[in-house]
Amino acid sequence: MAAARHGAFHQLTVAAVDRLTDDAVALTLRVPPELRAEYRHAPGQHLTLRRRTSDGAEVRRTYSICSAAPGEDGPEALRVGVRLVEGGEFSTYAHKEIAAGDVLEVMVPAGRFVLDPRPGHFAAVVGGSGITPVLSIAETLLAAEPEARFCLVRADRTTASVMFLEEVADLKDRYPDRFQLVTVLSREEQEAGLPSGRLDEERLTGLLPALLPVESVAGWFLCGPYGLVQGAERALRGLGVDRTRIHEEIFHVADEATPAPAARTAAPAHSRVTAKLDGRSGSWPVEAGESLLDAVLRNRADAPYACKGGVCGTCRAFVVSGEVRMDRNFALEEEETGAGFVLACQSHPLTDEVEIDFDR
Repeated sequence: MAAARHGAFHQLTVAAVDRLTDDAVALTLRVPPELRAEYRHAPGQHLTLRRRTSDGAEVRRTYSICSAAPGEDGPEALRVGVRLVEGGEFSTYAHKEIAAGDVLEVMVPAGRFVLDPRPGHFAAVVGGSGITPVLSIAETLLAAEPEARFCLVRADRTTASVMFLEEVADLKDRYPDRFQLVTVLSREEQEAGLPSGRLDEERLTGLLPALLPVESVAGWFLCGPYGLVQGAERALRGLGVDRTRIHEEIFHVADEATPAPAARTAAPAHSRVTAKLDGRSGSWPVEAGESLLDAVLRNRADAPYACKGGVCGTCRAFVVSGEVRMDRNFALEEEETGAGFVLACQSHPLTDEVEIDFDR
């Protein structure tokens, strides 16, 4: 992977807008030769797209790359899937206004929900648009590693709502002996296959061992709504799968899923954050109630972020010194938080001085 500046945006031209379902489109972005090294990505990473509204406000949204990872020369094009969200500013714009030839502001690839191709048996449980990064992971793995196998369990509401139906069918045609596909519809009966209904913890506990040898799967990739991902994780842990073999990415967190905040230690009256970003460090005051990210953004507009909701993980930083309180975390795994990483958008200082490093 080529080193790219954190938070760097470039203008990319839309090569195509393909309608996948009534409420989902795929955007293909053309990457010019001089930027291909910066947009080289691992399978499973995402892009942050930025739009400036007529009143000068900035809207950022993160979308996973569904195309296979490129070679050393980088990609000629990138493809992302965008599902329409009720009231969503960017998704509505993508569905109603974006057309081929338009120019979008696109951040360089980021994310750690990735799989470096290697021999072994891998599996994924996805819901809805959670198929997007897993499509890139499966396609890259099967093409690059002849000794690899992949099992995809996908949950959707109805046949009409299934994103990337043709692309997944193509994988099945190309790798019939190494790619296993199981589709479950929650609101529609299928002529063949599994009965309809939600994929919850109880159902997955019975289903997964019937599909594949759970204990020998080298890596599990869970992606989609919070409830599905959490249910799948509990099912796998109950089946004896080690936490280190489970990788998660959450696409949507309902308000009721937000955990109660931890007991809050009083923040210092005056605190400063020192932040290292792209090799340069600076130190600034943190205003009352302000997150570390917002304090940095007041002074470094290039600080990386997308959702500011603790979901995407774009603002991940390492705490070099001092103590912080993190309000929400749906992006970092236990190993990361245990090693000292936090989400800057959700972190507040608990000591007079805090030092964080975005470059780790």
